[in-house]
Amino acid sequence: MPNNSTYRLPLIGPPGSGKGTYAERLARRFDIPHIATGDMLREAVKNGSKLGEKVKQYLDKGELVPDDVMIEVIRDRLARDDAQKGFSLDGFPRTLEQAKMLDETMGAMDADFDYIFYVWASPDEIVERTVDRVQCENCGKVYNLKNNPPAKDNVCDVCGGKVYQRDDDTEETVRRRLDVYEEKTRPIIEHYSNHSRFFKIYTGGPVGVAEVEMLKIIDETGRDE
Repeated sequence: MPNNSTYRLPLIGPPGSGKGTYAERLARRFDIPHIATGDMLREAVKNGSKLGEKVKQYLDKGELVPDDVMIEVIRDRLARDDAQKGFSLDGFPRTLEQAKMLDETMGAMDADFDYIFYVWASPDEIVERTVDRVQCENCGKVYNLKNNPPAKDNVCDVCGGKVYQRDDDTEETVRRRLDVYEEKTRPIIEHYSNHSRFFKIYTGGPVGVAEVEMLKIIDETGRDE
């Protein structure tokens, strides 16, 4: 890998395509933070800042955090010291408007994305993967009962918390999410498809295969000096 590189890596794609899994793996590989939307929101609330209080108002009501507040959370997180070398961004942007706001934020930082990975799998593969998905109720770590189960049944490898399956991880709900994705999120792919570092990665196979493909792309393209 080239020296003095930055690794600003947003991962975009349909729900269940593996964005979180690969964002986490790339973060470990390059020693950069894995920035996930849910984690950011929970941390903002926990910190008790003015921004966190804004976020809490919406979460307490069960409402979606609006774009203008969400982008504040993103800006705050990307400005931290640990993100200056890069980050893997998971779960944002979800709409074209959010993508444009994120572009403006990167521009204000005089920065650009080093690689944009669009991760995808077929709807049937996503359904099969998602109905086998479980996660830790404490730290949010996600597992797959077939491909990546916790070492001990129902116990998180990371924190020892209880592992459970979400009530909405059913085939009907997953297919509905995919329909919403096609309507709301697909335009993001079109928005970024002309970026010079946009890459489409198939994630329907073994995790290691797609990860190797991403690392090969990064290794071969390097970072423009």
